Amino acid sequence: MNATDTAATLTPGSPVAVRLVKHPRPDVRYPAVALHDDGNHAVVRAPWAGAASRDFGFVRFETGDLFTEHYWRDRWYSVKEVRAADGTLKGWYCDVARPAVVDAPGSLVVEDLDLDLWLSADHSTVLRLDEDEFLASGLDTRDPVAAGHARRALDELEDLARHDAFGPLLSFT
Repeated sequence: MNATDTAATLTPGSPVAVRLVKHPRPDVRYPAVALHDDGNHAVVRAPWAGAASRDFGFVRFETGDLFTEHYWRDRWYSVKEVRAADGTLKGWYCDVARPAVVDAPGSLVVEDLDLDLWLSADHSTVLRLDEDEFLASGLDTRDPVAAGHARRALDELEDLARHDAFGPLLSFT
């Protein structure tokens, strides 16, 4: 994947196959619809991709939930706005990942780096997640440069969350 390749873009309204590379675990694949792509910031909307509801303790993802997912080709994270089936905002789930790649028309690929962040809808809860999984992944040894990007990305996401700065980051026209 080449994060600087911006030749391929998503067409708003078209179907998108999202693939989250979860090395060494199996990839997660799910269908979405493109909402926006300016060559750097790509936005797709997808229903909850899990087979069943999943309770994380701080939020429950359920059938009918809608995710508006923001990916960048120059940032080491994605931000997913999560809404219940009735439109109620649940919060934002953020994945630390290598910059997104549109590797073919209608195909978005992101390599997950195991670090995550949750921001509740009322902004009262900011949680850094899966730092133990990140340490166990061995990325520090395999790719120390990427590990450094991942840590800085998690710090940036936490700073944005704590300063109510997701709004400007997620805006698109």
